[in-house]
Amino acid sequence: MILLVLAAQFVNFVVTNERFAWDIVWGYLFYPTVLQGLAMSVFITIVGMTVGSLLGIALAAGHASDFWPVRIVCQAYVGIFRGIPPLVQLIFWFNLAYLLPEISVGIPFGPTFGSWSSTALISPLTAALIGLSLHEAAYMSEIIRSGLGAVDAGQRDAARAMGFTQWRTFSRIILPQAMRVIVPPTGNQFISLLKGTSLVSVIAMTDLLFSVQLIYNRTYQVVPLLLVACIWYLVVVSLLTFVQRRLERRYGKGQRRDEGGTSTWRTTFLRGRASR
Repeated sequence: MILLVLAAQFVNFVVTNERFAWDIVWGYLFYPTVLQGLAMSVFITIVGMTVGSLLGIALAAGHASDFWPVRIVCQAYVGIFRGIPPLVQLIFWFNLAYLLPEISVGIPFGPTFGSWSSTALISPLTAALIGLSLHEAAYMSEIIRSGLGAVDAGQRDAARAMGFTQWRTFSRIILPQAMRVIVPPTGNQFISLLKGTSLVSVIAMTDLLFSVQLIYNRTYQVVPLLLVACIWYLVVVSLLTFVQRRLERRYGKGQRRDEGGTSTWRTTFLRGRASR
């Protein structure tokens, strides 16, 4: 009852408070500048997550390497990029020209094949993609590493005994089971990265937050425009959460137990081998 009363008071406050200016909120919800900012936020999220995941896979493989220099480099990368806040990384990459006026390609200590001005190359978009991708790679590395490590080593031994190749063992046995552990934190990282794109506004990147800031700096309607940004963030996060839940249900099927106490995934695997 107390919760219902508090909820009713909150709804009444939101609906009846004229300072929310809901008519202005609905008027700017589909404003072209706002939609362009939303598209840019989604674009940065997709690119950052894709590049970060690919780098994370390489880093996770490096963590498992028997070659200790590679293992140390990967561990140092994860420690550095997880330890430095993403906002600091974005500002650093945006000001890279201060340390490196020119970016050149060539043989170390030898001839240079080409060089470009760092100021021209490191635009706000480039700095945002580099900073968020490298930051995301450190977290994805740990997620992938923990997911692969959660699979029982006996699964590899059993597959090897049945004559499976290394790639088939990984793609058909290890990865499907690891995805059960990988998907939930990966979905959370995707959502966190989407919300983290609001940080790029500090380097004048026209994301969703920066777009509404441009408008309310002109109209002085701060709260209604911030509500516009909040609504779009909630919409996109809700869609991502829905997709995440579907993937979790798909890869979590193997954890259900059949009547004999054997996992569904293992039962299917053994029946498939027996039928051959």
